Amino acid sequence: MARVAVIGGGIGGLGTALMLGRRGHVVTVFEQDARQAGDDLERDFHQWDRPRIPQAVQPHSFLAPVRTVLLAEAPDVHADLLARGAREYHDFDWFDEHPPYRAGDEELVTLRTRRIVLEAALTAAVGREPTVRVRRGVRVRALTVEQGRPAPRVTGVDVGGETHRADLVVDAAGRRSPVPAWLIAAGCRPPVVDSHRAGIAYLCRWYRTRADGPRDPGRVKTGSAAPFALAGVFPSDNDTFAVNVVLSTGDPTRAALIDPAVFEAAARLFPATAAWLDLASEPRSPVLAMAGLDNRWTGFADEDGPVVTGLVNVGDSLIHTNPTLGHGAALGLLAAQHLATHVDRIAADPADFHAWTRRALRPWFDAQVTADRADEQRLAEGSPSSDRRAAALGACAFDDPVVMRARAQVRHLLRPAPEAYGTPEVDRHVTAWLTAYPDFSPRPDGPTRDEWDATVTSEA
Repeated sequence: MARVAVIGGGIGGLGTALMLGRRGHVVTVFEQDARQAGDDLERDFHQWDRPRIPQAVQPHSFLAPVRTVLLAEAPDVHADLLARGAREYHDFDWFDEHPPYRAGDEELVTLRTRRIVLEAALTAAVGREPTVRVRRGVRVRALTVEQGRPAPRVTGVDVGGETHRADLVVDAAGRRSPVPAWLIAAGCRPPVVDSHRAGIAYLCRWYRTRADGPRDPGRVKTGSAAPFALAGVFPSDNDTFAVNVVLSTGDPTRAALIDPAVFEAAARLFPATAAWLDLASEPRSPVLAMAGLDNRWTGFADEDGPVVTGLVNVGDSLIHTNPTLGHGAALGLLAAQHLATHVDRIAADPADFHAWTRRALRPWFDAQVTADRADEQRLAEGSPSSDRRAAALGACAFDDPVVMRARAQVRHLLRPAPEAYGTPEVDRHVTAWLTAYPDFSPRPDGPTRDEWDATVTSEA
């Protein structure tokens, strides 16, 4: 059995440790934060200061791979999530009844919950594993590296003068991981980093529905758009939901939205968020902002092969994408599952792991970069999309289960967009929908720029 050291105790680190431990491997997780997600979810969510993880308080919807991996590897974690208040939502729940079943439809399920609930369930499960130890409040200072050919080998980690030896070290330290700098300092070839600034900012506020009121507004889309901004609702666990606004980092009104009154007035300009705010729910947080987002791929292999052996990365250390499409936890747990399944081979030579990440994960990273470039340009310019058929794909999905299935397969990382949307069947259904709605044009349902500016100015 392998001895594995995991740097970082977030979702990727805990998921990796859990799956390795359940295969009998001896795992030590080093997490510099002394606090852990526990039984008091509200206290942990609202009062835990986590400056290294700004996304912890932002809304999440965990895509199909999260649920699929948990059901395969840790069904007790999945059950615990539901017991703690997480909710499952099938994309076909939009319709009055699900269409006739097709293979794979069972996977089109989102876990609607805050990140803290998943962290708490993973923490509890890891605590039950006899071969897994989590050392909280312990910061890894460096890697121990032995020079060799064809590449140096990582043999463990330095935790404040103490060397912890391992057959494999897993970098799960997140998007600000120090590991690439440590490799360069140790004389290794530099990791291959591909980074793209997203140029968009997120602002959200959390609410709880009233005990004596409705839990949701009924059959209402969860997203709306203006040429310069996006707005959405994230239904979540325990009767909570988040209202989210996305706009360009260069938008002159961005700072004003930190004011809760301004934020709520602006959010009410969008049909999707207005419907939820009309529930008169109780605000549960200030307006929470997150910017400085990028999409970054960090590969520990270049054209000559692995830059180091005895080390791989998972989660945001490997592939960090901004939250627009919600890929982070899904890609992180897929990498953790692959690592746990092949750990002995990876510990000996990580070349196959790096090849798998490029084959299985990199296409989703590239798709995110492409989508973000288009969103950044559109939001910055305030110009709506002019692609009528592309807009029709999105609109048609809410009327037509065939198109909704294709949309869901893309959203849940099950099929790439060209493959899912490029079938003769989907083409026929979209064409028929456009014939039924000859006046359709890709007009956004949100406010005009003048309406937005007037609202923000009057409330500021």
